[in-house]
Amino acid sequence: MAYFLTAMVLVGAAALHWWWRRRYQVLHEQFLRERDSLFTARKQYGQEAAQKQAEQQALFNSMAEGVLVLDQSGRVQLVNRSLQKLFGLTTDVRGQTIMEAFRLRELVEVVQRLQGEQTVTNHEFQLPGVTEQRWLEVNAAAVLDSQNMLRGSILVFHDLTRLKQLENTRQEFVANVSHELRTPLSLIKGYVETLLDGAKDDPELATRFLLTIEKHTDRLTYLIEDLLTISRLESGQIVMNVHQVGLRDEVDRVLDDLQSRAGEKNVRLENTLPADLLARADADRLQQVLFNLIENAIKYGRQEGVVSIGGKLNSDSKVELWVRDDGPGIPEEAKDRIFERFYRVDRARSRETGGTGLGLSIVKHIVQAHGGEVWVKSELGSGTTFYFTLPQA
Repeated sequence: MAYFLTAMVLVGAAALHWWWRRRYQVLHEQFLRERDSLFTARKQYGQEAAQKQAEQQALFNSMAEGVLVLDQSGRVQLVNRSLQKLFGLTTDVRGQTIMEAFRLRELVEVVQRLQGEQTVTNHEFQLPGVTEQRWLEVNAAAVLDSQNMLRGSILVFHDLTRLKQLENTRQEFVANVSHELRTPLSLIKGYVETLLDGAKDDPELATRFLLTIEKHTDRLTYLIEDLLTISRLESGQIVMNVHQVGLRDEVDRVLDDLQSRAGEKNVRLENTLPADLLARADADRLQQVLFNLIENAIKYGRQEGVVSIGGKLNSDSKVELWVRDDGPGIPEEAKDRIFERFYRVDRARSRETGGTGLGLSIVKHIVQAHGGEVWVKSELGSGTTFYFTLPQA
């Protein structure tokens, strides 16, 4: 009996051990499956999170506006590529404060305003630069949680530099036009009042006054015509009648028109262009370019000097022409602005010699409309040479 009970206990223990081992294997396999499943889920979640972060970064980097994201303590969390370009950032500024990253007290004040106002819109400020000043506009908003607690902030920057430059150009243009119109109108009005006060009864004096009035009305006419011309050129309203032209013949026609003006200063005009040099151009507009350049060379060259017109065919199949004088030259700082509307190197001398101040700007636009370039070379005391290119015939 004892042996039987012992045997039964051993059998039961063996069965229990077998059941427990089997149960352990099942649980272990289940654990391994759940662990693998959890690992796969974590890996997939990490990949999805990384992909979403990459997509978010790509979206921010594709924006033309600069984007800056701050956490609740005011430290930088994210900057996009446009912001790095706007501020010239060359290092990673994440984790830094506004002051550490940008060194701008004005930005710190904008972020501080968000704590009370929650949004700041259309705030303009000037960004100091080494070569030029830049203007930026910032719109900022606070990021709040469900309890209206500040969790961070986002700032979006727009570059206003080009708009500011255009506004300054517009204001300068209006001021210049007003001045150019006011000067001859004031003179005309003064001479007319003098004639009405009795000068008309003196034939010699009246004739002189009327000739002066005619001169200034012509000046007004030229100014208005030049303004209309440059307006049409800038808006693309002028259609170029391009065909093959002989450049030497075109220069000869312009020199014939300016011979009397050159004679007043005893200036010798030289046409050194090869007879077979051809270009594709609008003959009327080309004459306008040559007339402005040669007239300026006569006007600002020296008394009894020489104005030379030459040209050649470049290696890039462009025809290059130049107008050279032996006058006082142009200062270095004026060369970059010489083709601007109404810009004058010597305003006092320009008032004496007349002109609208638009000639070189018209030259630039006409040459560019032909697909060419225009530039100037000059040294003080060594004369000035204006160059421009045209397509080869």
